[in-house]
Amino acid sequence: IGNTVLHILVLQPNKTFACHMYSLILSYDRNKEGPGSLELIPNNEGLTPFKLAGVEGNTVMFQYLMQKRKQNLWSFGPLTTVLYDITEIDSWAEDQSFLELIVSTKKREARQILDLTPVKELVSLKWNMYGRPYFCFLALFYILYMVCFTMCCVYRPLKPRTGNKTSSRDNTVYVQKMLQESYVAYEDELRLVGELITVIGAVVILILEIPDILRVGAAKYFGQTILGGPFHIIIITYACMILVTMVMRLTSTTGEVVPMSFALVLGWCNVMYFARGFQMLGPFTIMIQKMIFGDLMRFCWLMAVVILGFASAFYIIFQTENPENLGQFYNYPMSLFTTFELFLTIIDGPANYDVDLPFMYSVVYFAFAIIAALLMLNLLIAMMGDTHWRVAHEQDELWRAQVVATTVMLERKLPRCLWPRSGICGREYGLGDRWYLRIEDRVDPNKHKMMRYTEAFKAQDRGNYDKGSEKLEINRDTLYKKELSALSLSRSTSRTSSHRGWEILRRNT
Repeated sequence: IGNTVLHILVLQPNKTFACHMYSLILSYDRNKEGPGSLELIPNNEGLTPFKLAGVEGNTVMFQYLMQKRKQNLWSFGPLTTVLYDITEIDSWAEDQSFLELIVSTKKREARQILDLTPVKELVSLKWNMYGRPYFCFLALFYILYMVCFTMCCVYRPLKPRTGNKTSSRDNTVYVQKMLQESYVAYEDELRLVGELITVIGAVVILILEIPDILRVGAAKYFGQTILGGPFHIIIITYACMILVTMVMRLTSTTGEVVPMSFALVLGWCNVMYFARGFQMLGPFTIMIQKMIFGDLMRFCWLMAVVILGFASAFYIIFQTENPENLGQFYNYPMSLFTTFELFLTIIDGPANYDVDLPFMYSVVYFAFAIIAALLMLNLLIAMMGDTHWRVAHEQDELWRAQVVATTVMLERKLPRCLWPRSGICGREYGLGDRWYLRIEDRVDPNKHKMMRYTEAFKAQDRGNYDKGSEKLEINRDTLYKKELSALSLSRSTSRTSSHRGWEILRRNT
């Protein structure tokens, strides 16, 4: 019952009342220091009161609990060394990491805890010592891997075409080799090594991604920008395309260019995932993700309807015409592609002035230009501008959360020998088996003295202003000159007291 009450207090809107009641309940706990403490009992979701305060973004309760856990090591003048208990914060030995819970929640208030002591210092220590070097090495290794895969695709086994052309529009010169002909020369053996590296890399990607999907859940794993959701979809699809290409190569099935081209595009687009490790590029990837999966996805539905309707109209108009004079609409798939290019103003309106064009082509193209180029494209620009304005206020905050998510991911994936535990064991100071983070805090006495002087002068100015206001209320029926003199006297008195106060401040500084 006591543990349930603690969880309820964490969710209370009245933070001061919740903190006092929290202390009162813990004062009756008989197992304060043992494993049966009320603070260490999780709820049905596996969250202790400390983790629940972080997930809910209750910064007041979180700071209150951290103040209860800290130990003052020593103090010398303005310098104070404090040991913060990071037992539940550190993700090194936690199945359900506190940091991962914060970055995976949708509440913005929870991400503000990443800027509080000691979470900020712990994340900075982990990222600077281990996270950034390992992440940069991983980015370099992935780029070299993609270069290897690209070279294998560029030099894929092809042979000259031997059959006759069946159409004047047939432009095929080379065809794919069979499996028996693909690995004969020395160059083919070098390419085989690169292909084996590519396939092994795709299998490793699936082995690393699938356990996280099962642990976190597909909706949360793929649906959140901070956890890299879109990039996880890209890299898993890339690995599947590599395996499909391998199967088509082994079975000598024609058409391997389809999964191979998809894999090339997805693999190189995934390089943007590694931009989150750099402060200069990380916020831009967040902006791109928000625009693609927000504005662009909604806009594509409208664009698809417009393109489908006008492409059908163009195809019907040129269905009876000679395709050699205007080949952009000679069949229905080509009409769809041409209309898409016209929609994005990639090409100009196709026209052949040597022949007579159908009259309806001019009418339909006029309506298409008004709707597509003038209306819908400007609508897309306005939507993206609004999204940029909204995301710009929190892109730095989201980038810091991405850094935390990347640090937790690397710490979970890498062996323990490459990532030792951060902090200091409490046994060194006689504090048990808990782990602590040592932080030095400097207290500037002049700063506090100046703040006290400033508050005193503000109060004095407010008092002088209130006195002047009362005089004006009492003498409001008197002559205008008396009112003016009283007002000027009040202002001069306020100015004099303010001037005297700032002189004291200046001398103390």
